[in-house]
Amino acid sequence: MPSKLTRPASRHPLPARPAAFGLSSLHTAHIAGLSAEKALASLNSSFDGLSKSEAGRRQREYGPNRVEEVRRKALGLRFAREFTHFFALILWFAAALAFLAEHLDPGQGMGQLGVAIIGVILINGIFSFWQEYRAERALEALRELLPQQVKLLRDGQVEEAGAESLVPGDVVLLEEGDRVPADCRLIESFGLRVNTATISGESLPAARHAEPDRNETPLTARNLVLAGTTVVSGQARAVVFATGMHTEFGKIAHLTQTTREATSPLQREIARLSRLVAALASGLGVAFFLIGQAIGLPFWDNFMFAIGIIVANVPEGLLPTVTLSLAMATQRMARRNALVRHLPAVETLGSTTVICSDKTGTLTQNRMTVKRIYADGRFVALEPEGVAAPAGESIAWLLRAAAVCHNVTFGSRNGKAEFLGDPMEIALVEWARCAGWGAEGSRKIAEIPFDSERKRMSIVQQDDIRRTLYCKGALESLLAVCDTIQHDGRVLPLDASARRRLLAAQDEMATAGLRVLAFAYRHLASGEEGREERLTLCGIAGLEDPPRPEVAAAIERCRSAGIKVVMVTGDHPVTAVAIAREIGLVRGEAPVVLRGDALPKMTRAQLQLALDAPEILFARVTAEQKMLIVQALQSKGEIVAVTGDGVNDAPALKTADIGIAMGIAGTDVAKEAADMILLDDNFASIVSAVEEGRAVFQNLRKFLTYILTSNIPELVPYLAFVLFKIPLPLTVIQILAVDLGTDMLPALALGAEPPHSGLMQEPPRPRSERLLHGPLLLRAYVWLGVMEAAIALSVFFHVLEEGGWRYGRMLERHDPLYLQATAACLGAIVLAQVVNVFLCRHPSQSAFCSGVLANPLLLWGIALEAGIIVLITYTPWGNEMFGTAPLQADVWLYMIPFVCAMGAAEEARKWFCRRFMAD
Repeated sequence: MPSKLTRPASRHPLPARPAAFGLSSLHTAHIAGLSAEKALASLNSSFDGLSKSEAGRRQREYGPNRVEEVRRKALGLRFAREFTHFFALILWFAAALAFLAEHLDPGQGMGQLGVAIIGVILINGIFSFWQEYRAERALEALRELLPQQVKLLRDGQVEEAGAESLVPGDVVLLEEGDRVPADCRLIESFGLRVNTATISGESLPAARHAEPDRNETPLTARNLVLAGTTVVSGQARAVVFATGMHTEFGKIAHLTQTTREATSPLQREIARLSRLVAALASGLGVAFFLIGQAIGLPFWDNFMFAIGIIVANVPEGLLPTVTLSLAMATQRMARRNALVRHLPAVETLGSTTVICSDKTGTLTQNRMTVKRIYADGRFVALEPEGVAAPAGESIAWLLRAAAVCHNVTFGSRNGKAEFLGDPMEIALVEWARCAGWGAEGSRKIAEIPFDSERKRMSIVQQDDIRRTLYCKGALESLLAVCDTIQHDGRVLPLDASARRRLLAAQDEMATAGLRVLAFAYRHLASGEEGREERLTLCGIAGLEDPPRPEVAAAIERCRSAGIKVVMVTGDHPVTAVAIAREIGLVRGEAPVVLRGDALPKMTRAQLQLALDAPEILFARVTAEQKMLIVQALQSKGEIVAVTGDGVNDAPALKTADIGIAMGIAGTDVAKEAADMILLDDNFASIVSAVEEGRAVFQNLRKFLTYILTSNIPELVPYLAFVLFKIPLPLTVIQILAVDLGTDMLPALALGAEPPHSGLMQEPPRPRSERLLHGPLLLRAYVWLGVMEAAIALSVFFHVLEEGGWRYGRMLERHDPLYLQATAACLGAIVLAQVVNVFLCRHPSQSAFCSGVLANPLLLWGIALEAGIIVLITYTPWGNEMFGTAPLQADVWLYMIPFVCAMGAAEEARKWFCRRFMAD
């Protein structure tokens, strides 16, 4: 591949009325074989792109530049899946048994039970499908916040626009990290290499240039870049010749767009819990049936209640609650500038123990200005506007290098004219222009792009007299290729003394928190290749990128939450330490600072031991070294979140448990590799997202505590019925009314709770911790559940005694007194669960500490719960369906002291835990 490209002197003007043309007639081999000028002419375009009016006309003709998504499972199949998962199959089996019992012995109420169970399956399935579908649509809407952006020329001006707006004939600008948005023919190229793995399967980057190519296929043509490939290095200007489904990528979309989400720890835990609970429910049903048979209960009564036990212990709302909790957390994260790309990643983020963060733009504001320069052996003062004074030969060369050695373009963003590109390069260009230096009168003819190994970039600039190579980068990198230095208008040998002075000046700037860059140049002889050797160093510049004001507080929140923050930067070690001290990341006198070049020399054990240091920073780190750090942390059992913005960060983002890409400065490659995208590139947003992720796991525990509590007052009445020969306090259909009616929406509301205030003062959840653990079971079954059972039986016996019942007397199923007593038992459980939903909002903090209005869904749930129990108790339909009778007001008044005592007892337990059992 040629090392340089001469830009054509003449350009074809944009025709006022382009002739009609069609993509189908434009063969890719034909356009590859044309010169750049002829390729543009064949598309009725020019080096300055299309006019806006012509682009609009072509958009209407060719449609949006969008590849159709791979076809998902049919909506009907996805709907049917909600009725065939593990919990649903248990309920179908229970319904079948009920209908079989009704057929063998009619009139025992088993048919009614079967209908009720099927109704439960349908309601639960429809709700689950609706919730999952709604969460899916919400995620799609959130993803649209970050459409792929491209730089293109319209009417000769650089603009940023969505990739979907591209049309054939558009001229786009490509640079390192960009995903190619359409099939394009290169018309200018500087050191371009493209990763074509998505199209060809070839893992090694391929060089591309703008010269005519006679290859027959688009995959082998060296002057074509295809949609879906990524730019690994270099820059280019290219004209679009195919969009949307007409691209090579569109033709194989069904092969390349398969999406497969990895199973998250939460998904695996839910699957384990599902099996455990299903086995427990089935085991209890069989056990109670056998007990009933052993003591001589009527077969069908016993069989009916065994089915009820199975149904009562299946947490039908668990799966929709998981989806709801994740979806609500995702939407809250989006409002806090964190866009989640994969739903299960939400909870994984909450388990994070280490965050490996970039410095520039994440911990800092990414708004750079030149603050100090060092030239002619001394520091030079800058005016407030950044103009160097006094001027000298060395400073002039430094300014000239800053003005031309960059990839900045001038265009518009959101309708505002401004420089577009890397903030550091923009700061240098603005500084040079403010001092009166620009790139006018010369043109770039070649470039050696920046890469993380060399830590420098070079361009070759042609003016009327000569060609000159300008280079900028890390001082250590330039010292390796420089042999002379500008000093007071003379070019002197770069001896050891001068090198020491330069390194000392760099350290002084870095200690002040400045990012340091060195500049050099060399005149090229006629016909000489532009190589980075025998350069003349002209000076160094220190740029300030102030920390974000909110980062210090976010670092402190991480520290209190037990999350370790590790800065991983390509900057100078001294600069990294200075910024780390300013934001509170480093407090000690001697933090461990490891340079990237030291990592390959360390064994894995040495690196893991080094990571035990309480304060550690990594500087001058390459992409491969960043991935080594992530892998070493994972080997120590840490759950690692890592930030990145460049194409070279993609391996680390993929390797990490949670990859976090920058939404503003991030490349398309980084965003594709990440699980989460920061819309504001702000470290504080990561901490907020961790808080939301932690809330998901806590909310699922709240849900389980709430629904498992009601299992005890459903089981204890049956035990009392069996052991003490009393009327059955609660019927099967009434159990279903609690589990699948009154409890459902309040339980779901607990799954949507916002994070509580003390969540980020708790340590990260261990990787091995289970969702259903001992303290939860003890609290639900042994403490809250027993109190609810006692309340329910007390109210049941109170109504019986008020009606003249005496022990030993059995009541008929339709006896008015029995109907009232069971209605009272059911009402007591529901009223206790109203109190319990507030008690379950936190395992140790008082219920009065959580604002009721913070979760409006909770209030709706309680309102629905109250409405259902009123319908069951006071309507003829409810009385007939659920075997109840209307209750007098004094019965409800009798319940109130008991449920208040339950609330007081739980509040006392929480106080005791806070007072005597706090860590």
